[in-house]
Amino acid sequence: MRLTMVGTGYVGLVTGVCFSNTGNDVVCLDVDQRKIDTLNAGGCPIYEPGLTELMEKNVKAGRLSFTTDVERAYRDAQMIFICVGTPTGADGDTDMKYIWSAADDIGRVIKSLGPKQEPKVIVVKSTVPVGTSLKVRDRIKAIVGDIPFGIANNPEFLKEGAAINDFNKPDRVVCGVESERTGALMRELYDPFVRQGHPIYIMDILSSEMVKYASNNFLATKISFINEMANLCEAYGANITAVREGMCADKRIGNQFLYPGLGYGGSCFPKDTLACISMGKKSGVATQLSQAVHDVNQRQRDIFFAKIARHFEGKGGLKGKTVAFWGLAFKPHTDDIREAPALTVMEKCAAAGASCRGFDPVAAENVKRENPGKYEIMGGMYDTLKGADALVISTDWDEFKTPDFTKIKSLMRSAVIFDGRNLYKRDQIERAGFAYYSVGRAPVLAG
Repeated sequence: MRLTMVGTGYVGLVTGVCFSNTGNDVVCLDVDQRKIDTLNAGGCPIYEPGLTELMEKNVKAGRLSFTTDVERAYRDAQMIFICVGTPTGADGDTDMKYIWSAADDIGRVIKSLGPKQEPKVIVVKSTVPVGTSLKVRDRIKAIVGDIPFGIANNPEFLKEGAAINDFNKPDRVVCGVESERTGALMRELYDPFVRQGHPIYIMDILSSEMVKYASNNFLATKISFINEMANLCEAYGANITAVREGMCADKRIGNQFLYPGLGYGGSCFPKDTLACISMGKKSGVATQLSQAVHDVNQRQRDIFFAKIARHFEGKGGLKGKTVAFWGLAFKPHTDDIREAPALTVMEKCAAAGASCRGFDPVAAENVKRENPGKYEIMGGMYDTLKGADALVISTDWDEFKTPDFTKIKSLMRSAVIFDGRNLYKRDQIERAGFAYYSVGRAPVLAG
């Protein structure tokens, strides 16, 4: 098929590259000339394992191209996927300006081509409030009149750091459609990705839009739940690691997304939870659980910072101290720092008078660009520790899991670790002579 991806952000680029890899001709459109120039030069504007190599392969094969030319992108496309950003404002509302701009451009090109063209299918893949895809349909229809086209919704379920595998081997594909023709085209497009037997669900558009929010809101709930249990464990002297093992052995519960830590971040869980809260307010439906999930998540960062502040209370406070952070991305295997817990805790430490340093294998440049001169970003994990008064583990990158504790201790001014990801065993840390604070476990008061 001839496909166009509108937007070359995380969703648009991964989707376009993976579709091209199954033989489709894909054009990726973006208004950002610098981003398109980077892509045409063989560069990749996002970090995602395996994406650059797959992109290069399909560009070379002539199946994948990048442009800012709206006419070229839409003219011959059979299906157009809207993958633009839908950021959340401070009030939780979704900013729809990029969606409406894309719809208007699509409408103008369809109108210019006239009624004899093959009806195009417009697929809203961006995460949007329920009802948006139908508004896109109506907006385009107001421009094109009686010229036929189809509308669909196709939510994405990609995990950053594992997006290629998630796209190629999805647990399920969800498509909201209005017509049998559109449903058949969606099935044909996704058939190569579900030959292992996983389902394609064809449903109404409103339900398709809601599937994405319901899924992410539930996963966010699991994270906030285990963090609340971890805080109770600390209060009563229980060990969340043991509690988690005993709890997750129940097949009804399972073990995914039930890891205590600093809470969720990134572009999906915070935004989608807030969107559910906002939709509830607009419709008069109470979303108390969603609000609690969000509140618990934000409070988890405050609780963790309080551990750092309390440790230094009898040592003159944080003012003048140097705090080193291992991990700046919101999770490993990505350079995404949106809503990253590390940055929240760094901000709090800095506000208390501490100097903050950080290291991240791939997200360092993003932190430098968005926080110019604010934090000292180091080139190596051990370089970050020289003369530091504390080490904070804020992202569970693999290279942080078995460090040289003797080296760590020799570099630091004081031997204390605040482990926001529970990477280390308490007895291991105690033998190494550190004071140690984690999540949901009693501290090690050594060092």
